[in-house]
Amino acid sequence: MFITFEGIDGSGKSTQARRLAAALEAEGRPVVLTREPGGSPGAEEIRRLVLEGDPARWSAATELLLFTAARRDHLERLIAPALAEGKIVICDRFVDSTRMYQGLSRGDLRAEVDALHRLMIGREADLTFLIDIDPAVGLARAKGRQTAEERFEDFGLGLQEQMRAGFLALAQEFAPRFCVIDGARAPDAVAASILARAREALA
Repeated sequence: MFITFEGIDGSGKSTQARRLAAALEAEGRPVVLTREPGGSPGAEEIRRLVLEGDPARWSAATELLLFTAARRDHLERLIAPALAEGKIVICDRFVDSTRMYQGLSRGDLRAEVDALHRLMIGREADLTFLIDIDPAVGLARAKGRQTAEERFEDFGLGLQEQMRAGFLALAQEFAPRFCVIDGARAPDAVAASILARAREALA
């Protein structure tokens, strides 16, 4: 099964992806935890290009091409082989983030995102957890990390608000595979809800 986590910056999705992986591994299930952009050596190199530096470094169209290249390498080298071996792949972000950041918020490129995805990637997640949180809270958390990877956070609160609305709309568009989780609760409560839904899907 291919499980992805989505949400605005600072939503807690990375933490919850790690917690789900650990919980499923503790049950004896074979799990691969990965992330996007990144997850393979080539994709990690592209990650540095797109997440660091000045916000105006790349146009939305260029970002789309870079993210798709990273995703293709990730798919070939890690995701597809792991799934073929019967493992559960848990990925922190996938194409839904590209549909939002480049397809909606950074440019009117949704059609191009979907066309490239069909051509070069060709698969969706089996289950997607959307961690929903107030954009102001998420942005404060994200900026508080103080890492070099703050290029998208530097676009400000307006982008995060647009992203939240877009993700919720995407959850309706792809309703069968999306599970929207209230990220404002305590982390343990969030993790418990996610694990229960994942077990249900894996049954």
